[in-house]
Amino acid sequence: MHVIVATDGSKQSLAAAKHLKSFADPTKITEISVVAVVRPLASVAFADDVSENRLDGSFRDAAQSAVDTIAGVFEGWGPKVSKRIRSGSAANEIIKAAKQYDAGLVVVAAGGRGLSDAVLVGSTAQRVQHYAPCPVLVVRPAPRKRK
Repeated sequence: MHVIVATDGSKQSLAAAKHLKSFADPTKITEISVVAVVRPLASVAFADDVSENRLDGSFRDAAQSAVDTIAGVFEGWGPKVSKRIRSGSAANEIIKAAKQYDAGLVVVAAGGRGLSDAVLVGSTAQRVQHYAPCPVLVVRPAPRKRK
């Protein structure tokens, strides 16, 4: 089975990758494609919150750094790992990748960029879940501890 692991550069997307690894059987996964989507006309840069060596370069450089970090989660785990950067609408490109690679599962984080982005832009995870051609694992943030 081919698995698409989407990243938006958020810590939540890193947590989603680690969650997949915590329960999935690597012998049942043939390939993992770590996918980041850069929006070419975005007014806000691709935010890389997961890499230790954050770059002050282009959106594409930040996306590549995030993809490298997420792919590192699966290093030595078993399945082949491919790194892919796409350009366009995040949800559309993740869905296209799932179709193109005949994915058996898509892994996305919910709430990676916060509530304001979800209200203004809509939920990428929700759109992927609704339109993907395969099952979608939506990893929600851990509940915040109340003080």
